[in-house]
Amino acid sequence: MRRREFTALIGASAVWPLAAHAQQPMPVIGSLHASTASGIWLKRDAAFRQGLGEVGYTEGRNVMIEARWAGEQYDRLPAMAADLTQIPDVALIAAFTTPAARAAKAATAKIPIVFTTISNPVQIGLVASLNRPGGNLTGVSLLSVEIAPKLLELLRTAIPSATIMAMLINPTNPNAETQLRNTQEAARKLGLELHVLNANTERDLDVAFEKLHELRASALVIGQDVFFNTYRAQIAALSIRAAMPTIYPDREFAEAGGLMSYGADQLDAFRQVGVYAGRILKGERPADLPVIQASKFELLINLKTARTLGLTLSPDVLSIANEVIE
Repeated sequence: MRRREFTALIGASAVWPLAAHAQQPMPVIGSLHASTASGIWLKRDAAFRQGLGEVGYTEGRNVMIEARWAGEQYDRLPAMAADLTQIPDVALIAAFTTPAARAAKAATAKIPIVFTTISNPVQIGLVASLNRPGGNLTGVSLLSVEIAPKLLELLRTAIPSATIMAMLINPTNPNAETQLRNTQEAARKLGLELHVLNANTERDLDVAFEKLHELRASALVIGQDVFFNTYRAQIAALSIRAAMPTIYPDREFAEAGGLMSYGADQLDAFRQVGVYAGRILKGERPADLPVIQASKFELLINLKTARTLGLTLSPDVLSIANEVIE
């Protein structure tokens, strides 16, 4: 063999491993949302990607993301979760909200899953324990179900004259029963009469607000639900139109014109899911990653809405707010 031919052959063989490496497929993250791809949900999705970036993963460079959005139709989630498990090279599923987490868990016992949930994930069967999840799931618990009574207490503090209140829930949400039970218990301890209103469509919202005055309710608690978040501006407007002091579970409601909100920092939770996803892609096991429990909660008060409703909030209430919107 001539020297030139031998050199060319050696050079080609040196390139082969590099070419093979370059053609290795990127890991795929299946992103499962119960919500609609718009507004605050895109902001939260961006926070998830920020978390991925913190541990070295960027979409299109070293990871791919396949997103599925159920548009508040929870019955679509099982098929979407099953579809994600069939994608070649899917390495992980990020499931946002309890309905999505449950659908993902039912779809696979092998592919790692990182979730957000408003419930205690042990009580609803997602993990064996918070410190040692034990299976293929871990994630972040926002504890919104557990703090539902706190919403009632804060509203009573702001409206001390209220003796009859109502709670709006989405009956199709798997957390609805627990949220309601916890809030009813808090109402009994506070000596309040609590009525329940259901809504899972836009028309239901109008009907629910029409019933408030029939029930003689003087204040309203909004339950935690993806559908309510999507229609937060409409709900805030309906509350003002009905002259109904209302407290909500997420800050975006107060920013959209709601009177008060109290809840965990959602953007930080989505970011933490991204961090956990990246750590799992690097080789850590979900079973060994403790479920993160939300520790940062925010009380927002919209003073502009208070004035519109003719309310004068006491200095004691304003002093405990993390943020007052003028």
